[in-house]
Parts: sequence; C-alpha cells; structure tokens
Amino acid sequence: MRIFRKGEDVEELSGEIEELRATVLKAHMPEAVEKITLKELEKLAKMSPSSAEYTIGFNHIDYLVSLPWHRMTEDHLDLKTAEAILDEEHYGLEKIKDRILEYLAVRILKASRNHQMLVVDDEKMTRMNLEHVLTKDGYRVHTASSGQEALDLLEAHDYDVILTDLKMENVDGMGVLERAKQKDPSTEVIIITGYATVPTAVEAMRKGSHHFLAKPLKLDEIRATVKRALASKSRQLHSRGPILCFVGPPGTGKTSLGRSIARSLHRKFIRISLAGMKDEAEIRGHRRSYVGALPGRIIQEIRRAETRNPVFMLDELDKIGQDFKGDPASALLEVLDPEQNAQFIDHYLDVPFDLSKVMFIATANTVDPIPGPLLDRLEVLYLSGYTEREKEKIAYRYLIPSEIEEAGLSENPPEFTSEAVRKIIREYTREAGLRNLQRQIAALCRKTARQSLKAENGGSSAKITPEMIEELLGPKRFYFEVSEAKDRVGVATGLAWTETGGEIIFIEASKMRGNGRLILTGSLGDVMKESAQAALSYIRSHTERFGLSEDFFGHQDVHIHVPAGAIPKDGPSAGLTIAVALISLFTDRAVRRGVALSGELTLSGRILPVGGVKEKAMAAHRAGVRCVVFPAKNEADLREIPEDIRSELEILTINELDSVLERVLKSGVAAP
Repeated sequence: MRIFRKGEDVEELSGEIEELRATVLKAHMPEAVEKITLKELEKLAKMSPSSAEYTIGFNHIDYLVSLPWHRMTEDHLDLKTAEAILDEEHYGLEKIKDRILEYLAVRILKASRNHQMLVVDDEKMTRMNLEHVLTKDGYRVHTASSGQEALDLLEAHDYDVILTDLKMENVDGMGVLERAKQKDPSTEVIIITGYATVPTAVEAMRKGSHHFLAKPLKLDEIRATVKRALASKSRQLHSRGPILCFVGPPGTGKTSLGRSIARSLHRKFIRISLAGMKDEAEIRGHRRSYVGALPGRIIQEIRRAETRNPVFMLDELDKIGQDFKGDPASALLEVLDPEQNAQFIDHYLDVPFDLSKVMFIATANTVDPIPGPLLDRLEVLYLSGYTEREKEKIAYRYLIPSEIEEAGLSENPPEFTSEAVRKIIREYTREAGLRNLQRQIAALCRKTARQSLKAENGGSSAKITPEMIEELLGPKRFYFEVSEAKDRVGVATGLAWTETGGEIIFIEASKMRGNGRLILTGSLGDVMKESAQAALSYIRSHTERFGLSEDFFGHQDVHIHVPAGAIPKDGPSAGLTIAVALISLFTDRAVRRGVALSGELTLSGRILPVGGVKEKAMAAHRAGVRCVVFPAKNEADLREIPEDIRSELEILTINELDSVLERVLKSGVAAP
C-alpha cells in the first residue's frame, strides 16, 4: 500500500504498520471507530518510529484492535438450569433467588421472542421482496399496501421495526412514523423513498426515524439497517430493566450470587473492587497525553475477558472514595445508565465502546454511603444474616466437605458431630455471615491433618466432638452476654443494625453530684446524642409519673456510656433503650437483662418505627436474649424473622413507653 500527498510519493508503510492495518480491518470495529482508527494509522505512518508520539499512537491502536468489539458469549437461556445452579450453590435466600430468577426470566423472554416487522409500500414488488428477505432472516412480517392499512395494523399489533415508503396517498410515511412513535416510542421506523431530499430526511430524523433509505434498495443494506434498528430497540428495552445491587453483611454470599448468575447464563464473570477507589480515571481512564496512560478498569477487564457481554460485578460500592482527582461515583452514573453506556467513551480509547450488553451487578454492606443519583439506578436486594440452624446446615452441606478436601483428608475425612458444629457457631464465631465459621472449620481440618500424620495409625479418621474443640481452637471467644449477666440498675440491653449485621449493645447510666450536666461517651454520633437528650427531657417532664422530685436533676450529673468506646455509634433506635436505662437509674429498679429493646422515642413518649428488625432479632437470639421489644408500627417487619427464631423469642410491640416499663423493670434492686 502507498499513501500519496499532493504530488509527493511517501515511503511504503513499514511491515509493522501494514500488519497493524490488516489487524484493524479484521477487528470488526463499528464503522465510525474503524474510520477513526485508520486515520490514526495514517498519521502514525508519517511519524518516525523513534519518536515518543509513534510509540503512544502505536500502543493506542494496538489496544483498540485487541478489544472484543464483536465477540460475545452466547447466553444459555434455561430458567430450570439457573434455578438448579442457585439452589446447588446457595442455601436459603429464597426471596433473593426468586428475584434473580424473575430478572433472568424477563431477559430470557426478551431475547427469545421473534421480532415482528411491518412493511408498508404501495408497490407490490417492493413489499414482496422485503417480506421475502426479512422472513428468510427469521422475522415475523406483516405487510400493508397503504398508510391507512398500516395505521389499522398498528392498532391491532405491536411492531419492533416498521419499514415504510414515504410517498403514499392519504396517509404518507410521515403519518405512519408519527402514529408509531405515539403508540410506542421504542418502535424503530425506517423511511424508504425514491424521492430522497435533504430537508425530507432531516424532518424524518427529527420526528424519530431510525434511518432514511433511498431506492433502489440494496438487500444487504436493508439487513444491516434492520439489525441496527433492533439493536437500538434492544438497548431501549434494556434501559427499563434494573441493575441489581446485593446489600448485606460480609460473608452472606453476595459475590457468589453474581458468580452463579454468570454460570447459569454461560457468561464470563468479572469482579472489581471499588473499595478505596478515589480517582475518576480508574473508571474513565487516563488521556493518552499522560505518561503511562491506561484505560479505566472497566475497559481493561472487558479486554481481559475477551467478550463484550460478561457479568460484571462492582464490589464494595459503598466504600468508593472521593477526592480532588474526581468522583468515581459520578463516573459510574454513565456506566450504569443504559441510555448512555452504549456510547461509553474511555479517555484513553477516545472512541465510544458499547457497554449495553454487559450485565452489571453491584454489592455493598450498606446503602447509606452510596450517593442518591447512583442509588436511584439500582434495585437493592437485602441479604440478611444466617440463623444458627441455617449455618449448621450450610456447614454440613458446603463448608465441611470443602475444607476436608482442601486439607487433603478426603480419603479419611473427620466426622463433625452436630454438637461440635453448634459449639463452633456459638462460642467461636459471632457474625451474620459465614467467613469466620469457615476459618474455624479450616483450622480444625488442618490440625486434624497434622494429628493424623503424627499418629501411628495415620489412616484412621477422627471424630470432632465438643470436648476436642477447646483443645484444638483454644478457649471460647464469645459468651452469651445477656443470659450469663445479672440484672442491674441503670444498664439496659439495646439492639443495633450495622453493616456487619445485627448487634446487641449495652447502655449504661450513672449519676453523681453535680449541677445538671448530661455527659455522653462511647463515640456517639449526633443523632444518638439527641436521642439521649430527648429521653432525659421526657423523664424530666414527667417527674410525677416516675415518683421523682421536680428538681431531682438540678443537683446531680448524669453520665450515659455505651461500651466499646472505640467503635462509632449512631442512629435514633437507641432512644427507647436509653430512656429505660435512665428510668431504672432514677427509680432504683433493675432492668431485666434478658429483654432487649429497639425504638425511637419522641418527647411525648411515642415509639416510632426502626429499621433492621430481622437482623436485630437474629442478633438478640444469638446473644441469648429471650424477649425483644419493637415499635408496633414494625409489626409487618416481624414476618421477615425466621420461624425457628420467632418460636424461641417473646416479641412485644408497643406504641408508648409506659406500656413496657412494668415488663422491663424489676420491682426490687438487683445485687451489684
């Protein structure tokens, strides 16, 4: 190949450039991208190979041709297989699995239905030719010989693509276009005419026409245009679908759910962690003018996967950062918006890349830090922690067999008794998920493997009993804080909901001589401090009801402390617990330690609803609590609590603080 410039004969392209050009032509890039790339290649051919610009340009083009512009994995559209995979790899999580299957069912139906076409032309031969070509390509085709007949068909049927002649009697192609767009804006309309003019084409495009074709028609051009129109409609339909975001404590199976979705569809799975990401260039890439410039993580991973329709998991979405280098969360708005991501431009590539075929899934521990506009693009699915019974079943079905194989004990596997597994769950882990449980089982398997090699009869299998657990893992690390504690004055048990699941907290109150100060410690947030002030104000405004003198607070200070002082705490749900601790302190009546409370308290004594009821109930059960108190307005949430936990808990619901005091406070003073 030779390049000519105004009478000047330029040297033949080097073999390297010639080879790169051939690769560009084989890359099946979109037409516009290929045109830009070839222009860049022409510029490259005029540069000296020793210049820095040559290396930058060559690497850029080489990166472009390595992207999967047309390579896609074929979806395996079988709902039964997807259900079997989810059941095989995840125990419980029925609501989550149902929602995933609904999500997949919609995608399967959209992908598997035959596309319906309408051909409108007053020339019989044109109608027949178009009908023959489109039917041969697998489309269902209706024909109309006039604009009025087309309008009648539009009333009775829904069409994906309409090919209509422009010049017809009574109702012309513009009329068909306007009516089709009124009925369904996602319907793509292709205008065909033998009298093409620029003003007419501009008007058609302005009214929403997908393309404007001039007669005589070329069949290959028709096929390509219809294919592009269907792709455009597919993107519009896809834009109405949600992007799933799994939210839950660590170790509850969020990442593995994404991997199961990819496996059920036979797609490749990509995962990137967004935790700590602060630079917008991590998403959009760096401009080529920077030294060491690279594309963003999304383009890098798609190139590595060698397909443009992977399942792409954005992990730890709630831990994304922000600083002077930009806001990665804002960059994700374009990535996760199907209206825009079909033309996603990475700064390094500087050409649009279609991300509309990528199935994005996000995970987070909590939604609070996620910016509102980004959260608005997501459908949040909450994964709660596992109950003790669920953990035991998961341990036997998944964790123990996996760790036995990992430790090389498959030939003579140790036998874990159910009492031993329960002891590990209760005394060596205290979590909503399964990670620590898996670590402890792995430690037991490793120690068992070592013992079996030391023993003379190394071939015999061991039996893991509760007595062996403490010998192998050391002293127990967790206690039933509530069931093993005494009832005390000024100490109440509360319930909290954190990103790691439900937790119990203890609120301690004490009084001393002073001048009416309220002291708050324990790394409390502003909302929790205000809850304490509201609780104290409620008590001070109802002194007669509690048998207190009106000036009881003027000559003493009150100190409220929430243990684990290094851990920040916030939220309104501790208001009820703080009030009970203070009333206990001022009336010298001990609080029943086996009762845990959660609710927001108002100055009038009303109890407002709180979040995380299921997680809080599960935390109470883990800690040995036998009675929990929730706001009456949370009664609908109580149905989410697993039946095996509900059967072992006494659950009280209240509207007013007064209605629970007799149940929570003892009549006498507890022993110190």
